[in-house]
Amino acid sequence: MCKWKLAGRKAHDDERCVTMAKEYRLSPERLEELKEEQVYLKTVREKEVADLIKEARSFGDLSENSEYDEAKNEQGKLYSRIAELDEILSNYVLITDEEKNMDIVHVGNTVTVEDLEFDEKLTYQVVGSQEADPMNGRISEESPFGKALLGRKAGEDVVVEAPEGSIHYKILEIHR
Repeated sequence: MCKWKLAGRKAHDDERCVTMAKEYRLSPERLEELKEEQVYLKTVREKEVADLIKEARSFGDLSENSEYDEAKNEQGKLYSRIAELDEILSNYVLITDEEKNMDIVHVGNTVTVEDLEFDEKLTYQVVGSQEADPMNGRISEESPFGKALLGRKAGEDVVVEAPEGSIHYKILEIHR
């Protein structure tokens, strides 16, 4: 809930102000990787960084202590990543086998397409944004290409709007 005001009027609670947290779609494998990373950062790495800060403090004057500055920067990065993992792990949706049916493209499916301009066959797996790795054929559901593929069937033509113009593909196969 948030408060909003109309000009000159009292603040009111308004359900429209409730913001929804972003959903992160994860495969079971990626979920485990993130949980393991979170545990490592909160146990092992946090202690390592605390030790670095403690050691750097022992060098004396903190105003000109580059080791201390580096250790504090490392601590900031660590806490930022922990917060990011906390956010992801509290707002994830697991990609299930039901979403991997062969009729239409869902997150988790592997899709073979033909680039109609260059007559080239390409294969990609549509994944959640946390798993995207385009150089290895894993495209995000949130990317323009991923969005264009979702919900489409084999045999359909797809147009992807890219900075250099429209790119036309034909979906050849949908599989696991």
